[in-house]
Amino acid sequence: MKSAKSGKPAKAVGAAKSGKPGKPESHLAMVRRARRINRELAEIYPYAHPELDFRNPFELLVATVLSAQTTDLRVNQTTPALFAAYPTPEDMAAAVPEELEELIRPTGFFRAKAKSLMGLSASIRDNFGGEVPGRLADLVTLPGVGRKTANVVLGNAFGVPGITVDTHFGRLVRRWKWTEQEDPEKVEAEIAAIFPKSEWTMLSHRVVFHGRRICHARRPACGACPIAPLCPSYGEGETDPEKARKLLKYEMGGQPGQRLSPPPDYPGRPAPAPGAG
Repeated sequence: MKSAKSGKPAKAVGAAKSGKPGKPESHLAMVRRARRINRELAEIYPYAHPELDFRNPFELLVATVLSAQTTDLRVNQTTPALFAAYPTPEDMAAAVPEELEELIRPTGFFRAKAKSLMGLSASIRDNFGGEVPGRLADLVTLPGVGRKTANVVLGNAFGVPGITVDTHFGRLVRRWKWTEQEDPEKVEAEIAAIFPKSEWTMLSHRVVFHGRRICHARRPACGACPIAPLCPSYGEGETDPEKARKLLKYEMGGQPGQRLSPPPDYPGRPAPAPGAG
């Protein structure tokens, strides 16, 4: 295991440095450690990006709604046919519910998701001139759209900074002791106070990337983690470097990513299309 910057072996520490042994970490020390983690993650994942395929704000909005309770890969394998059938909000608002449900069935909860998609599409058509709105206050009025979905769309389709608190993000920021909050809105508020607004969107991507590739929910690959010296939860997962490396996922483990059409700078392989392989 090596540190991200120096390339030297990282010290296997069980807690972040906070002064004398046993001394509680001050808020200022936590903020400095959090910002250093963000800088380290920026070096580890310079290619971090949203892992949903999309070409415009409407496609990203729909894909994000579909991503609830399923993988981005499953959504990416489902949306090509969906957007071929319903390329605009007007088209989706006028869909036959049963036909829409069948197209999105692989993503799970397809009846509820179809209702949300038709509802948000009708609202975009009727209230926003057929264009996805670019304000948080407007986005959260759409059926099935909460702050998490709105921040994904704002940050990645409109360039408006936002923090996306999904399960990966919430898990990691609590492991890193940036917050003790469980409620996503309270997590968002506390993390937003630590970082400058300009960092919010990319911070979200970096943390989610790390959670999916190294800092897993059940078996974190602690022994292969470049930010282990900064982690107060080091040791919750596998600390043996060789065993930990076997836990790495996606490009870190030499495997395909979740996007069928990843950005040009993505170092991994594209995900397989449905039925491939």
